[in-house]
Amino acid sequence: MSLKHEISFRLNGKPATLSVAAHNSTLELLREKLRLTGTKHGCGEGECGACTILVDGISVNACLMFAVDCDGREVTTIEGLRAEKGLSELQKAFVEEGAVQCGFCTPGMIAQATHLRNTCPGMNREEIRRGIEGNLCRCTGYKKIVDAISSSLEKRDS
Repeated sequence: MSLKHEISFRLNGKPATLSVAAHNSTLELLREKLRLTGTKHGCGEGECGACTILVDGISVNACLMFAVDCDGREVTTIEGLRAEKGLSELQKAFVEEGAVQCGFCTPGMIAQATHLRNTCPGMNREEIRRGIEGNLCRCTGYKKIVDAISSSLEKRDS
């Protein structure tokens, strides 16, 4: 028998209230219960960053956070990072710089990059590389991802 908890939080800017099992991860909540499949299930151990989301503006591995810990928080997934009229500036930069290959790491990478842009706006390329170290990509070699983040920072600052 699984103990259920009712939680209330803001999800992508909108209020959400639901019942979750005490053992459910935020990743399970998002993908299985809420059908927000943009957040990917990679390693399930906090090593790959595919499940990166923002919680109260801070990047978090959804696979390591219990769903009950969302209670009272602001949770933002890749679905909530879109601009009102399409892609955000950062998402456009990923496309323009060719930083999207298979796309599996992209949602988590964009969530992490959003956190970096919001907390460290004047980062140089080396700081960007260090800032995305917890997000693995098997396709791009990271250069184009760093280019995209750097480009979006430059556009924002101009």
